[in-house]
Amino acid sequence: MGGSLLLHMLDLSNNKLVGKIPNELGNLKSLFNLTLSCNNLSGEIPPGIGMLPDLAYLDLAQNYLNGPIPVQLAYCLKMIYLNLSSNQLNGSIPHEYGDLVSLQVALDLSRNTISGEIPRQLGNLIKLEILDLSNNELTGPIPSTLDNLNSLRLVDVSHNDLEGPLPNNQAFLVAPAEAFQGNAGLCGNHSGLKLCPSSIESQKERRISILVIMMPLVGVSIILSIIVIILYTMKRGKTKMSEGSEDSHRGNLFAVWSYDGRLVYEDIKEATDGFDHKYCIGVGGSGSVYRAELSTGQVVAVKELHTSHCFNLQSPNIFENEVRALTKIRHRNIVKLYGFCSHTERSILVYEYLERGSLAKILKDMEQAKDLDWAKRINVVKGVAKALYYLHHDCRPPVIHRDISSNNILLDRKYEARVSDFGTARLLKLDSSNWTGLAGTYGYIAPELAYTMKVTDKCDVFSFGVTTLEIIMGRHPCEMTCSLSSSSPLGSSSTSASAASSLLPSHVQTLPFNNLLDERLPVPTPEMAEEVATIIKLGFACLNANPLLRPTMEQVYMELLARRLPSIESLHELASGQVQNSGVQEQEDKTRQ
Repeated sequence: MGGSLLLHMLDLSNNKLVGKIPNELGNLKSLFNLTLSCNNLSGEIPPGIGMLPDLAYLDLAQNYLNGPIPVQLAYCLKMIYLNLSSNQLNGSIPHEYGDLVSLQVALDLSRNTISGEIPRQLGNLIKLEILDLSNNELTGPIPSTLDNLNSLRLVDVSHNDLEGPLPNNQAFLVAPAEAFQGNAGLCGNHSGLKLCPSSIESQKERRISILVIMMPLVGVSIILSIIVIILYTMKRGKTKMSEGSEDSHRGNLFAVWSYDGRLVYEDIKEATDGFDHKYCIGVGGSGSVYRAELSTGQVVAVKELHTSHCFNLQSPNIFENEVRALTKIRHRNIVKLYGFCSHTERSILVYEYLERGSLAKILKDMEQAKDLDWAKRINVVKGVAKALYYLHHDCRPPVIHRDISSNNILLDRKYEARVSDFGTARLLKLDSSNWTGLAGTYGYIAPELAYTMKVTDKCDVFSFGVTTLEIIMGRHPCEMTCSLSSSSPLGSSSTSASAASSLLPSHVQTLPFNNLLDERLPVPTPEMAEEVATIIKLGFACLNANPLLRPTMEQVYMELLARRLPSIESLHELASGQVQNSGVQEQEDKTRQ
């Protein structure tokens, strides 16, 4: 095993492996994914794993591993997912783990016997979306540095011995009470916790101070209030009547295309009571989304970006990407951007409000999933395909979304799909190599991005395939995507047409698709079943591990329009031509380099 230097993925999960993890795994210098979860492995985690420079995904959960958490794992600076849960690990969390600044998907150390305090250095993990430290023996306060984790979506610190106030972080504020239970000493402004003593005392002192100050100034304050109201009313009237050129220099006006050009930052702030949590309808990696009803009665969705995603002079960021993309894009299946504002207090984006929310939320809810019947699901797939076809083939230069997932597909009242969240989108420069950092949602990212970091339209095609199967199955097709995405080699530019017998793996061509249908819905009618079968086969075609053998979104959209099963022969011809043309293009790219 030590000589397999080109091995990228090693997945031995869900077996009955026993014994210790060999330290020689540290010789697999090209290893990207090491998954040994759900076995009977014991002993300590070998420090040699920390010598893997490209390791990005490590899952050792549900074994019998013991001993301390190895500090050497902090050397894996490309790590985006680390799961050591459900073992018998002890000792403290190494403060060096704060150096794992690429951690994005999750840090899961739950269900061990880890003790000591939570290192304040974990506040450096600003990309982290999931933090689970539950069911351990951690003590002391939750460090205030976790305020910096602006990308955090889910947190669980239950069943420890933690104390003190919660961090002032959105993920902590919206977490369920179960995320903190079993910590008698925790306190804070949360429904499941008692108020902190200092907060109670400060509130009393504040009330007394206010009374002392206000009593001798009641008369003056009334007069001042009247003056302020008059001036404020005059200012608002002037703002709504003017073109706003003077205020635009102060950064208070939106650039708006469908609401008379006069959405003012203060109006948004007033409509959400200063971005109060009660108006929050979603929290993502880049920001929080609020529902705002304006004074005109129009309802909009307002995304407040986390501080780390605001303007950065060094490189393009999510705010700039979203504005740049959506100001140039007009399509019925792409969310409409009404306005944006880079204010001194915060940066916000204003979109059309879509009543039914994200596709992911609907599929997780039993009743809403039942309402999303086969006809509506087929229409959602076609809507997403139409949007990607437009981005890839009608935009100049083409736009690669890079984060197609059920979380980023929104549905309106009539279940029409809108693709949203263009914060990681890239304009595809046809005369360059288009290298990039890893971006997207775990479980939807094309496998070749982990090795090549080269953005192509086929990255979106893979994500579309995952999302398509998720729509039909009603759940994420995680096991299926793992097996299919490793069914053929990557980057084979020399692949001949004769080697591409089909876009579909052989075991998929005869697949009984009834096993893939969401059981919460009745079996589709024969006429509807034909379209569902088309979608399933196209979904699998999009998951080919070799990007050259995936169809383009134009081919996918045309097949969906035809409302018929794609013939194996037609897909064979598409794949053959694609492989030959892509091989020539790749050879030209190598020559340029």
